[in-house]
Amino acid sequence: MVDHDPMISTKTDAAAIAVRICFCVVFLLNIQCALGFALFPGDYVASYQLEGPAGLAAIRGIGVAFLMWNATYPAFIVAPRRFRVLGWVVIAQQLIGLVGESLILASVASVSGMELLCSSILRFMVFDGAGLVIMGISFAVLLKSRLPKPVSGKIRL
Repeated sequence: MVDHDPMISTKTDAAAIAVRICFCVVFLLNIQCALGFALFPGDYVASYQLEGPAGLAAIRGIGVAFLMWNATYPAFIVAPRRFRVLGWVVIAQQLIGLVGESLILASVASVSGMELLCSSILRFMVFDGAGLVIMGISFAVLLKSRLPKPVSGKIRL
């Protein structure tokens, strides 16, 4: 058995706790948004310049898509080292969302009368950008804080 430096272990534990907190904050806010869209679409339909049954269905659909998007978070939050690949998936999803929102905003920003829609998209971009930064930094710290694994009775550095 290899004894590990207690400072490395503490650092590793702190990194796992930090990544859990960061990913959990984004996850809970995403779920709150998803449930709001899915259960109360009428509260959001005007912000996206939609109306009627089709607008309500579109907002509900976005809520359902958000719920699907967040299915990867819980396992990673519980065991970030064990499910590192899910951390990469979540980061990729966040980046895809931010890039997609940016492209959507660019496609409507110059259209007259779309100011409300643009501000709604911009709110998502700010949240997704901030989420990407805090999750990305905490995940990078977690990846760098991994303990060395023994190789042939020696510690690999």
